[in-house]
Amino acid sequence: MTAEQSARAGHTAPAGNTAQSSWTVWELEARVTVTDPDMLAAAEEAVRGVVAAVDLACSRFREDSELMRVQSRMAQGVGISPLFRLLLERALDAARLTGGDVDPTLGAELAALGHGPEWQGPGLASVPVFPQPAPSRQAPEPPAPGWSRLDLGASTLTLPAGLRLDLGATAKAVAADLAAAAVHQAQGCGVLVGLGGDLASAGPGPQEDSGPGQWQVMVQDLPADPGQQVSLAPGFALATSSTQKRRWKHQGTQVHHILDPRFGLPAAPVWRSVTVAAPTCLEANAYSTAAVVRGFAAVDWFRTEGIAARLVDSQGRVVTTADWPAEDGSPSPVAGSSPAGGGRRG
Repeated sequence: MTAEQSARAGHTAPAGNTAQSSWTVWELEARVTVTDPDMLAAAEEAVRGVVAAVDLACSRFREDSELMRVQSRMAQGVGISPLFRLLLERALDAARLTGGDVDPTLGAELAALGHGPEWQGPGLASVPVFPQPAPSRQAPEPPAPGWSRLDLGASTLTLPAGLRLDLGATAKAVAADLAAAAVHQAQGCGVLVGLGGDLASAGPGPQEDSGPGQWQVMVQDLPADPGQQVSLAPGFALATSSTQKRRWKHQGTQVHHILDPRFGLPAAPVWRSVTVAAPTCLEANAYSTAAVVRGFAAVDWFRTEGIAARLVDSQGRVVTTADWPAEDGSPSPVAGSSPAGGGRRG
């Protein structure tokens, strides 16, 4: 595999003492790289198993998923499986970390925009991309954010009528974290799991002459975008959120899948892509997604909170924050910090 072939968001070129396999899932590339080539087949099987279980638990695109089977009964309270509970807990963690910028209750808004199974919810039969202001002198009091109205009790899940779940912003990242942990626990080798732009590692890095090394990752969203080779410390994760992918037309206008929860509409495409390094893929994905939602304000937020990130704007210009390495043409180490909290925007 050449460097050019590996130049995609978070893609890795395997080192000489590692082995890698890849396949397609969720219309994106899944891959697993291990430090022991003899463990590759078992590692791939483990990753495929985790991905399949997560898909069956929370996909909005298959009628037999647990989410779709219980969605209509959530208002009355419904029992859920341990895996679905874990995915919801992590989704709520992401909401808290980002002050609600990553909200798992935007399924109805996504469906009304034409992404996923059609659903005509209250007031969502037709969602304009550019909403007109209401002809009222006094705006109504906005409802509490959907994620804060999700009640995950000891044995049941309750979600008010009119809200629909969509875990697309977090479930893929959680799957990467779970898969990496599963491979390392079962096989004992170092592993890097990639699901699209979400990468999670566990165990030691690739072996070098001086000892265990770091994972070499090319950070680049689309081939025409500026790329950077970085070294990811073992045990850390990277996530890239993009406004250039998962796009479609709604009412004649191009839209993308990252919604601003305040409006239930695609966030302004200030950033072409945002890549974040963090201790877990869930955290990295939560922050990268929230940065797209916050737009220009994300830069000061990341610098204040010490979040290591690389942001590419609509003109292809690169902004970095915290400990993200300078783009000097040589691979540089990157590892993410874990801020105490994201805070809500004013």
